[in-house]
Amino acid sequence: AADEALRADMLRETEMFFNYLVREDRSILDLYRADYTFVNERLARHYGFPGVAGNEFRKIQYPDNTRRGVLGQGSVLVQTSYANRTSPVLRGKWVMEVLMGTPPPPPPMDGSVAPLEETAEAKNGKILTTRERLEMHRANPTCNSCHRFMDPIGLALDNFDVTAKWRQREN
Repeated sequence: AADEALRADMLRETEMFFNYLVREDRSILDLYRADYTFVNERLARHYGFPGVAGNEFRKIQYPDNTRRGVLGQGSVLVQTSYANRTSPVLRGKWVMEVLMGTPPPPPPMDGSVAPLEETAEAKNGKILTTRERLEMHRANPTCNSCHRFMDPIGLALDNFDVTAKWRQREN
């Protein structure tokens, strides 16, 4: 369960990661590709990383290739989720705005676009996945102009749940 202490640990992870990049004069590409991070026992346990004990943060190598750089850190993944579900759109938009400096245009304000939640109904008795709902949303040419860029980025991060834990599939 994510609580305030865990959220503070996630923020500390990102602060230490960024400070390390600057202090050690690391490549800017490490923002995206770094195979290391900074965790304490609580955060390591939350992420499922073995062998970390104690409250002190330390630099560790990621134990596998599911996480890399800042895009594998809880502070980013939690911030770009809703309270009850992940959001590939929020995650993709955040990457475009913050990391790439190319924000997508705002959605039309005329009410012509249905919110993604309205496409969540079952199709032929089957509940649609987020990916399937986004595909339906992108079928609208107005939506497609932005979502074709945001959605692939966000969907690439959708194996992380709302608390930044790795999952094999959407719940």
